[in-house]
Amino acid sequence: MNAKQIKLLLIEKLKLDNVHISGDKNHFKIIAIGDIFKNIRPVERQKMIYTPLQDMIRKKYIHAISIYTYTSHEWKKNNILNNLEN
Repeated sequence: MNAKQIKLLLIEKLKLDNVHISGDKNHFKIIAIGDIFKNIRPVERQKMIYTPLQDMIRKKYIHAISIYTYTSHEWKKNNILNNLEN
């Protein structure tokens, strides 16, 4: 399982606006952006990301995941804050 496959799966299953994935082999950092997360608690957002990946986790294609989720508004706000800090 590679980052591109994970990205395509998440976008297809969750109808996300964008997904950024980094990592190697079976350790990945996932940044998922979509209004599907609006009014959803952080733990529930993570569950939404884990659900389509369960089979790959069971088969050990994915061992560790760091998940960051944002609505479109949160992502824009986060990017503005990051740009101000740099």
